[in-house]
Amino acid sequence: MEPRPQSVLFCCDHNAVRSPMAEGIMKKFYGADTYVQSVGVHNDMEIDGFSIAVCQELGVELSRHRSRSFDEMEEWGDDLSSFDLVVALSPASQRRALDLTRYFHLQVEYWPILDPTGLGETREDKLASYRQARDQIIKRFVDKWGEPAADT
Repeated sequence: MEPRPQSVLFCCDHNAVRSPMAEGIMKKFYGADTYVQSVGVHNDMEIDGFSIAVCQELGVELSRHRSRSFDEMEEWGDDLSSFDLVVALSPASQRRALDLTRYFHLQVEYWPILDPTGLGETREDKLASYRQARDQIIKRFVDKWGEPAADT
């Protein structure tokens, strides 16, 4: 197990499904010890309703999440170089993160998390796909940083 970094940025394609889930779950699991944010390569979608639903099952509130892109993050004053770790949850976000961080001494990790969008025919099938992505994120957290705090 590794010590948790002081700041983590999660990124995916649209900041609407995987990266907001990772941000919300990390905050729930490990509290305020780590500064956690999320972004997307693009900001052309709002937070996904299925992501909200499967995180709500864990008591993680995502409905107030506002999607933002790497470019908007910098416009809003969050400097990429201020993060200790960037975790890319999609190939496109990994490429963008590596491109943006080539001038910084910054760790970029790629976690291949299932993209549940477009999977499943029925609502229950869709929820099962989103739960699978959520549970992959949780497994990564536990493997890397240990079980969540007891009060989660």
